[in-house]
Amino acid sequence: MFRKLLSANPARIGRFDGPPMSDAVPASLVDGTPGDLKADLIALMGKENVFHRAIDLVRYASDASPYRLVPQVVVLPRTADDIVKLFRYCRESGRHATFRAAGTSLNGQSLSDDILIDVRRHWNGGKVEDDGRRVRVRPGMILGHINSLLERHGRRLGPDPASSAACTIGGVIANNAGGMRCTVQKDAYHTVSALTFVTPSGAVVDTSRPDAEKAFLQAEPQLAEGLLELRKELLADQVLTDRMRRKYAIRNTHGLRLCALLDGETPLEIFRRLLVGSEGTLAFIAEAVLETIPSPCVTSVAWIPVPTIDEAIALVPGLVGLGASAVELMVAPALTAAGQAFEETPAYWKTLDPKAAALLVEIGAENSDSLAATQRQVLELVSTARLIKPVDFTSISEAIELAWHVREGLLGLVGKNRAEGSTLITEDVCFLPERLAEGARDVQDLLSKHGFIPGVAGHAAHGNLHFTLVANLGEADGLSRYSAFMTELVDLVVGKHEGSLKAEHGTGLNMAPFVASEWGEKATAMMWRIKQLADPHGILAPNVILTRNPKLHLENLKSFPQIEGVTGSSQCIECGFCEPVCPSRNVTMTPRQRIVVRREMVRQKNDSAMLAQLQREYQYDGIETCAGDGMCSIPCPIGINTGTLIKQFRGRENSPGAEAVALSLAKHWKAVEPLARVSLWGAHALSSVFGVKPLTALTAAVRSVISPDLMPAVPGPMPRAASGLPKTDRSGAAAVYFCACINRMFGRDPAGPAAPSLAETFVTLSRRAGKPLWIPPDVAGLCCSTPWRSKGYHQGHKYMAHAVADALWRWSDGGTLPIVVDAASCTLGLKEDIVTQLEGLQKEHYESLNIIDSIAWCRDLLPNLHISRKLQRVAVHPTCSITDLKLVGTLKQIAGRLADEVEVPIGTTCCGTAGDRGLLHPELVVSATREVQLVLIDRPCDAYVSANRTCEMGLRHATGQPYESFVFLLEELSRPEAN
Repeated sequence: MFRKLLSANPARIGRFDGPPMSDAVPASLVDGTPGDLKADLIALMGKENVFHRAIDLVRYASDASPYRLVPQVVVLPRTADDIVKLFRYCRESGRHATFRAAGTSLNGQSLSDDILIDVRRHWNGGKVEDDGRRVRVRPGMILGHINSLLERHGRRLGPDPASSAACTIGGVIANNAGGMRCTVQKDAYHTVSALTFVTPSGAVVDTSRPDAEKAFLQAEPQLAEGLLELRKELLADQVLTDRMRRKYAIRNTHGLRLCALLDGETPLEIFRRLLVGSEGTLAFIAEAVLETIPSPCVTSVAWIPVPTIDEAIALVPGLVGLGASAVELMVAPALTAAGQAFEETPAYWKTLDPKAAALLVEIGAENSDSLAATQRQVLELVSTARLIKPVDFTSISEAIELAWHVREGLLGLVGKNRAEGSTLITEDVCFLPERLAEGARDVQDLLSKHGFIPGVAGHAAHGNLHFTLVANLGEADGLSRYSAFMTELVDLVVGKHEGSLKAEHGTGLNMAPFVASEWGEKATAMMWRIKQLADPHGILAPNVILTRNPKLHLENLKSFPQIEGVTGSSQCIECGFCEPVCPSRNVTMTPRQRIVVRREMVRQKNDSAMLAQLQREYQYDGIETCAGDGMCSIPCPIGINTGTLIKQFRGRENSPGAEAVALSLAKHWKAVEPLARVSLWGAHALSSVFGVKPLTALTAAVRSVISPDLMPAVPGPMPRAASGLPKTDRSGAAAVYFCACINRMFGRDPAGPAAPSLAETFVTLSRRAGKPLWIPPDVAGLCCSTPWRSKGYHQGHKYMAHAVADALWRWSDGGTLPIVVDAASCTLGLKEDIVTQLEGLQKEHYESLNIIDSIAWCRDLLPNLHISRKLQRVAVHPTCSITDLKLVGTLKQIAGRLADEVEVPIGTTCCGTAGDRGLLHPELVVSATREVQLVLIDRPCDAYVSANRTCEMGLRHATGQPYESFVFLLEELSRPEAN
C-alpha cells in the first residue's frame, strides 16, 4: 500500500486496554460491504452515495438507543427517484432497509442489519409559507433550524422534544415526538397538513395535489381498499373505538396510530395520518407541510417546591388552566443531584427531603402586562399550597436557560455518574392526569424493587413520566433485572392505570414485543394488516413497531467498553446531540461516531485485522478531519469534548523527531513570521497575474506525495501579507495590545484594500474612543501556543506557554494594565490554556492578569464612538472561540449598532478552519459551512464580519464572501468624516 511521505502511523493510537467483547464486528466485514451488494448499489446510486468501508458500517451501527445492529451498507439517496430505485432493488433482491436521519431515537428504530438509508445528509431544506403560518420542509432539516426560520414571523412548530437542536423533522414526524410544551393538539399528527411520500411499491404521492386521492387509488388500489375495510371494521366495534379515542386523548406513540382510521375518511387521508408515528415502516416521507403555532413574545419560569409528589401534581390542572406552556415534574433526589452538579441552583435543593417534589412552570404572553397578570394568578393558585420556598418568577434569559438546563440535564447526570460499562436506557410512559401522582409513586416503587434509581421526571402537564435504567446488560444479573422490570412495567402502566407504554419516544425495537399487551389482539392484528397492505414484501424496518419475537427487546443490546476517559469520553451515551455542531459532519465523522469507532477498537482483539483496518481508516476520518474546536461539549449532556480526545491521539502519533522539530519552531517563531509574510506576498503576486488555480494545482501535486495533514492546500484566494505593526506609546496607554501572530502574518482580503491593517485600525479606533493601546516592540515571535496544543506537541506547547506568560506579566507591569487580544481563538488560548502549563509563582502571576478580547474591548468603546450611518444587513460569524468566551451576544450587539439587520445564518457552527486545519483539509470548511453558504446566497449582506483571521479566510474560501474582522467596519462607520 502506497504511503505518503511524513504520514502519521495510525497504529500508534493503539487500543485502550480492556477485554475483547463478544459483540465485536466480525472479521468477515474487514473489507466492508460484501462485494456483490457494494457493486449493485454503486451502479444504482453512484459511488459517492454509498458508504461501504468497515469504519462506515461501524459508525452507523449505533444510535441513541441501547441497541446495536451493524448494517451491511449505508446509502445516501438525494431524491425521491433514488428512493424509488432503492425500494425496487429491495423488492427484487429480497433485502430490507431502514431510514436514519439524526439517529437520536431512543428505541432502536433507526438501526439496520441490512441496508441503512441516511436521510439527513442530502435532505435538508425548508420554506416558510403564508407569513409563517405554515412551513414546507424536507425530512433532514433540524427541528431547531426550522424554528429559527419561523422566529422572525413569531411562530414555531408544535413539537419541541429535548433533542430539538439535533433531531430532524423527519424523525419528529416518524415518531410523533412531543416535548415539554407540546400538547396532543399541537403534535405532528395534528399539525401535519400534507405529505409527499414514497410507498414501498415505488409510488410517489403528494397529498396536497388536487388529484392526489385519484393518484393514490390508481397507484395503490389494494392498500386503498384495505384501509377503507379496516375503517369500516373499526367503526363497527364501538367498544374498541371508544377505547381508542380514550387512549389517544393522552400521549401515545406505541404501535401504529389506529385512530387514523377514525380521523380520515378517504384512503389517502387515512394513510397520510398513519404515516405520522409509523417510524419508517410504511413509506418514506420526502416532504412535509406543517401548520405552525404562535410563539410568546415574553416568557418567565418559576420553581414550585412542595413536600410530596401528590401535592405537586395536585397543582398541575390549575396551572394548565391558567395557560402554562410547560409544567415539568422533578422529584427531590433529582433536584439534589442537580444542585450538586450545576452552579447557581437554589441552595435548598441540596437538603430536600427525598419525598419532596417540584414543578418547573413556564408561562408566556404577548406582552409584559399580560405576563405579569398570569404570574399573579399563578401565585394566587399556589398560595394555599405548602410551599417549601416562596415562588419567584424570573424572565432573565440566563435564569430561564439554567432552569431548562437543569431539567434537560438529568439524563447527562445519570449518564456521567453511571458505572463504567453499564448501559443507560431511557423510558417514558403516560398516565391519565388524574392517575399521574399514583402512577409516579408506583413507578418509583417498581424501580426500587428491581434495584434501579427511583428517580422520575416528566411533562406533568401531559401526564408523561420519564425515568432511566442503568444496568450492565452484558451480565446475566443486569439483563434479568431489566427483563423482569419491563414485564412488571407493562402490567403496571397498562393493567393497573390504562396508560401508554410509550408517550413520545416511539415504539422501535424496545417496545415492539409489548404492542399486543397494550392494544389487545384485535387492534394489533389490524396493525399487522396495515403493514402487510402498505409493505407486502416486508422491505421496510422489520421488527420496528411490530414483531413476532417476544424477546426482541433483550437482543442486540450494545456493550459499552471503556475507552480513554478524557473529558468523560468513556461515559458517552451516544445520544447524538453533538452532531449538528461538528464541522466534519458532512464530510467524515461526528464526535459520537469517533467514540463509537473507538469503542469498537476495544471490542476487537489486539491482533485482529479489523482493529488494524479501523485504525487506518480512523486516521483521516477520525483524527485528521477533527477540527478540535470543542463545540461538541456544549450540547453534550455530559460535557464531553471529543476534540480533546483526538488531540491526545495526535500526541501519541508524534514521534520524538517531530516533537523536536515542533519545539525548534516554537523557539524560532520570530523567524517563521517574516517567512510566512514573504510566502503570502509571493502567493498574492502570482495570483494577481495568473489567478489562484496554478497555486492550487501546485500544492495539490505536493500533497499527492506528502501527507496532506502537513502540507497546506490553497483552496482559494489567499490574504495579503500583513504589513508592519504601527508605532505606539507606552505612556498613557489604557491597555497592552497583544496582536496575535495570525494577524502579524495574514493581512487583508486580496479583493479589498491593502490598508489599513487590523492593527492600525484597532489602534486608531481605540485612540478615537479615548483608550489608546500600546503594542510591545518585542511582540514578534510570541504566540498563544494553541497551534502546538492542537497538534499534540507537548514540548513546543509548554515552551511557548512559558515564554508568552513571562512576556505578558512584564508588558502589563505585573498586571497593572489589561491585555487586549485581537483574535478570539488566541484570547481563549491565553485565558484558559496557558495556565495549564504553568506552576508556582509564575502561575499565580498569570492568573492575576486581565486578558480582554477585542469584542469585549470594543463593546466598552461604543459609548465614546459616534455612529450615524448604518448598513442594511451584516452577516456575523460567531466562531467557536467567541462562543466559548460567551461573547456571541456582545458581537451581535456591536453588529446591531452598525446595521439594521444582523444575520447569523441558520446552521452556523464552528467554521472548521481551526487554525491551519482548514488549509490542510479544505473539505472540512466546506462541510462546516454548507448551510451557511445556502443562507448567504438567499440573503446577501452588505458586510461579512467575524473576529478571527484564519476563520475569516476559511469562510472566504467556502462561501466566496469577504469576511474580515468587525473592527474594520466599526472603525469605518465611526470615522468623523462618515458622520
